[in-house]
Amino acid sequence: MLKRLIKILYKAKYKLYEEPYRLNIVGVRAETTVSNSFDDSLYVFYKDETGKWNFGRCPVTTDPGTYWLENPLQVDGTAILEQGQYEDAYSLGLHKGQYLALVQTKPVRVIRDYDRNAYLDFFNGKEETGFFGIDIHRANATGVTKTVDKWSAGCQVFQNAKDFEIFLTLCEKHKNLYGNKFTYTLIDTRAFRRQVARWAVYGTSALVAAAGITWLVKQLK
Repeated sequence: MLKRLIKILYKAKYKLYEEPYRLNIVGVRAETTVSNSFDDSLYVFYKDETGKWNFGRCPVTTDPGTYWLENPLQVDGTAILEQGQYEDAYSLGLHKGQYLALVQTKPVRVIRDYDRNAYLDFFNGKEETGFFGIDIHRANATGVTKTVDKWSAGCQVFQNAKDFEIFLTLCEKHKNLYGNKFTYTLIDTRAFRRQVARWAVYGTSALVAAAGITWLVKQLK
């Protein structure tokens, strides 16, 4: 999977960090539109001082839980982070003033899921860019949390508290070497497929571009 992710970052012209202990943090959103499960993945990979890649995967949710989909904090609906690379958009700080996490410090793009049901709507809501508190944090302080529920109103949330502790240790090392700025990349294969469909109605050059995106989708399978 590491080779696939690196190819995807290169193909999408996203940044790939290769300095020792500088973190690449990549979320991959699962295919399902049913909410409330930790069915997405967060990959963390970096090179050590010998140039060897270190790689790990943690179960997370990149989507809001059912509670906030049905009871949004905003009139326009609950925020769902759009795919993309958010360069230097995160820093170590306190999530809701309570515990250490990666907190949003630059604008990100979200879609507002406005229909107030338990199904995730990634493409039909209102798009916004700004500061929404889309942090990267944990669910329960100990153990493995079974369902998302109120733990995410749009945040990227770790299911396993131990995974999150290890993640923070890596973030601290990154911070000591490169400063308190972190890039987060979110990949959503559905969005790639949607782009392919949009391009398919155009000419040859657009079809060539679409073929490139199709290649990315295949890499994620």
